[in-house]
Amino acid sequence: MTTFFMTWVKICGMTNLEDALVAVDAGADAVGFVFYEKSPRCVSVETAREIVAKLPRAVEKVGVFVGVKAEEVTAVSNETGLTLAQIYSGASNDSSRLNDEFVKKLPCRVIAAVSTGLVEENAMTGFQVSIEVRDRIVAALVDSGNSQSPGGTGKRFNWENMAHFTSSMNRIGLKLVVAGGLTPENVNQAIGVLHPWGVDVASGVEVRPGKKDPEKMRAFVEAVRETDRKAS
Repeated sequence: MTTFFMTWVKICGMTNLEDALVAVDAGADAVGFVFYEKSPRCVSVETAREIVAKLPRAVEKVGVFVGVKAEEVTAVSNETGLTLAQIYSGASNDSSRLNDEFVKKLPCRVIAAVSTGLVEENAMTGFQVSIEVRDRIVAALVDSGNSQSPGGTGKRFNWENMAHFTSSMNRIGLKLVVAGGLTPENVNQAIGVLHPWGVDVASGVEVRPGKKDPEKMRAFVEAVRETDRKAS
């Protein structure tokens, strides 16, 4: 029997149980909950807890946090049952910086999220961890954005220009997740250029911010799986 690599798929910005269940049924490996007040997809802790409680155990439940302290991530994770925390960390001189001390305080594993604008500016000071905690960092996620708008822009970045970031992540042993402007129509191109371990979509499968389109979610997962099959 022929086997092939399956790209990890996360559908983010869940605000209701119906969408989360459709995402799981479509074949998503993970669903995401945004705990960032400025996001139109921001969800309450109570709602997230209710949704998580009704999802299969095997599905990753990812909380998205921007510039918060480890104590806040811990409190939300414990209350909702998150299995992963996706962290857009702060500047090097504040308590939201993703470093060893931050990671050690968390009850769950971490996806270190980096905005393309910061990578291009060589300003990745918010992400500094050592080998000691590396096994708790599942992957590095690269998303279109900058210091003012760290992610969730719905815009794709220049994949070709970020190929060096993929190489950098490989050299330090970190898996890569790609986000930012992905759709069922272009996700195959992103995978072809960057060869990521995973992909992350929100606006590309929505009717409006916070409300998913079932057919788009299914089409997105199928596009990823078809790309996987062709690459095998």
